[in-house]
Amino acid sequence: MTRDEARNKIIFALDTGEFSHVQYWAETLAGRVGMFKVGKQMFTACGPATVRMIQKFGGDVFLDLKFHDIPNTVAMASLEAARLGVKLFNLHALGGYEMMARTVEALDKEFGGTERAKVLAVTILTSSTEETLRQVGIDLPVPDMVVRLAKLAQKAGIDGVVASPQEIPLIREACGPDFLIVTPGVRPSFAALNDQKRVMTPAEAVKAGGDYLVIGRPIGDAEDPAAAAEMILDEIVAG
Repeated sequence: MTRDEARNKIIFALDTGEFSHVQYWAETLAGRVGMFKVGKQMFTACGPATVRMIQKFGGDVFLDLKFHDIPNTVAMASLEAARLGVKLFNLHALGGYEMMARTVEALDKEFGGTERAKVLAVTILTSSTEETLRQVGIDLPVPDMVVRLAKLAQKAGIDGVVASPQEIPLIREACGPDFLIVTPGVRPSFAALNDQKRVMTPAEAVKAGGDYLVIGRPIGDAEDPAAAAEMILDEIVAG
């Protein structure tokens, strides 16, 4: 794998609520990562201006708002996300088939054959364990639940999923090679695990078949974030 190919796989998680930080990260990392993830904290604090600032510096955006509501509400929110020109956005697979299918239908109606944002379904959060699931009445093991939700999302026309790196081989087997897999829970060998439970190194996640790797604190908390990003690229290429 070339260095450019490895770079395109990295999504940097903007874990901040300060708009002034957005320009710094966009300037610092626009040429070193493939995409920037804008989550609930950042978007609630600063809104669409965050996306536009990143785009101003040539960066692509993964809008990580995890929509989960009645089908029409999610479909309309998804249209607004796509109109912002983001590359990826997501919803919760636990919202069900109708919610996901209605979203894809709305996107296809608006964008037709033109390029549009890819929509991902969140399966089971990487911070969740089987005990977490039992507490909310889900008795299936985590891997079984992830595959069940991934297949449901694919049936609804969703482009891919967000899932733990440990479930990548199972999803590939169930959904095939063209189904996108975006994986958080990636920690380079030099970084701490923090609150993630089901993790892999970047090289392991790419080897397993992950299309994109979400990485936040190992870059953002580093003394030299640009150097940390380059170290991660070294790990992926070497692996």
